[in-house]
Amino acid sequence: MLKKKINYIFTALNYNSIMKRMFLLMLAASFVVSCSKGGGRASSGKPDSRGELVPKESKKSFEAQRPYGMVAIPGGSFVMGQADADFTATPEKAPLKTVTVSSFFMDETEVTNSEYRLFVNYVRDSIARTLLAEAAGDDTNEDGIGRYAFLAKKAGDDANAYQKYLEAQGDRDGYNDSRKLDWRVPLYWKTGQYPDEKYAEVMESLYLPPAKRINNERLLDTQKLKYSYEWEDIATAVKDKTRSASYLKKESIAVYPDTTVWVKDFNYAYNEPLFDRYFWHRAYKDYPVVGVTWDQARAFCDYKTKAKRDYVKSGKKRGDNPMKFRLPTEAEWEYAARGGLENATYPWGGPYLTDDRGCYLANFKPKRGNYIEDEKKGTYPYTAPVKRFHRNGFGLYDMAGNVAEWTESPYSNSTYQFSSTLNPYLSNQAYRELKKSVRGGSWKDVGYLLMTGYRDWERKDSARSYIGFRTIQDVPAGTARLRRSSK
Repeated sequence: MLKKKINYIFTALNYNSIMKRMFLLMLAASFVVSCSKGGGRASSGKPDSRGELVPKESKKSFEAQRPYGMVAIPGGSFVMGQADADFTATPEKAPLKTVTVSSFFMDETEVTNSEYRLFVNYVRDSIARTLLAEAAGDDTNEDGIGRYAFLAKKAGDDANAYQKYLEAQGDRDGYNDSRKLDWRVPLYWKTGQYPDEKYAEVMESLYLPPAKRINNERLLDTQKLKYSYEWEDIATAVKDKTRSASYLKKESIAVYPDTTVWVKDFNYAYNEPLFDRYFWHRAYKDYPVVGVTWDQARAFCDYKTKAKRDYVKSGKKRGDNPMKFRLPTEAEWEYAARGGLENATYPWGGPYLTDDRGCYLANFKPKRGNYIEDEKKGTYPYTAPVKRFHRNGFGLYDMAGNVAEWTESPYSNSTYQFSSTLNPYLSNQAYRELKKSVRGGSWKDVGYLLMTGYRDWERKDSARSYIGFRTIQDVPAGTARLRRSSK
């Protein structure tokens, strides 16, 4: 009997020990869950206000939508700079530096002629509609120029209070609600379709005067195609600890690309066909746009942002105000060009310029005097259509060769030495710096200049036949879909 009691006591003690261990394990597990999931369900309470501060927001988490023609570049760290030997002994090479960049969306190709033509056509049409609306005045006759009057004028007594207030102020220097254009009314560019003489007078003012015409050919005066926009110099304003109107910068940029670069950039070379047709001929629609200055590239970014935000405001697709499009910084461009590869000499890795079949991996100048060594990829003595060569690990095409690309960053030999290791950029009054960093090499360059770490520069007011650009869009941290190719 005593033996049975002793066994019972030991069994009870073992049971208590086991239960104690299980309790400790459950406690440890709950601690792990609370660390990984923000404290667990019990710590957050029920979603009742009960006088508490409970934000009423959508339960659906935000996810950045990848814009058309762009790929998601995940943030990360890399060694920035050219690790290979500098055979040219130029000051463009800078000391190596480990930096980190945030996630962003990037155009999978350089901006093409067809994409940039959308920008030029928008500027042309908006200028024509503004001139027509101003000429119409209070005339709202639907049979003539009155069709193009400002929407506030056409609304008449039905105009809202804000439109009437702005109209009463008489301030028409900037864009406001009383000067909204009626984009539903079609424009007529053929002279036989002009509705009245006032319309003809306005439209004729957009063309070159007869004295400047060749063989009396009616051509648009491209010098009148100017895009006006505003932006705030935030970096300088924050540094000076003030936010006054003096930091609001107004730009008016002539947007038509300089087609004369095909003649100016080369002596004793017959490039007149490119001068005449490269930008407008449909044969070149998928070729990268060239002859664009740094300021013109920035104006294109602003237009791209405006087009997206206007679409969201229209109500066709509800959503948050999209983040702006811009040029990539030098660090962002190099990080994207490497395609996720460490110490990559070229976007495809390296160190060779051909694949295992002997085909060149980019559009560049392979030999002295020979611009089309590889006929398997196409006989392109100048630029090549986008997507003709393999993309890198991030899904980006032509990060080496074809055309060099503008970056947002000003150029300095000592950039890597004093810039930040987190999203490095010389932001303070960077727009005033004339020298801008240019990356990637071009169709006229030798293979050495195509290296991911190679640096070059050009004056921001210069347009070249071998410099284009691509845009990026910022992404809130952790909200991008990391699909690497577009549809």
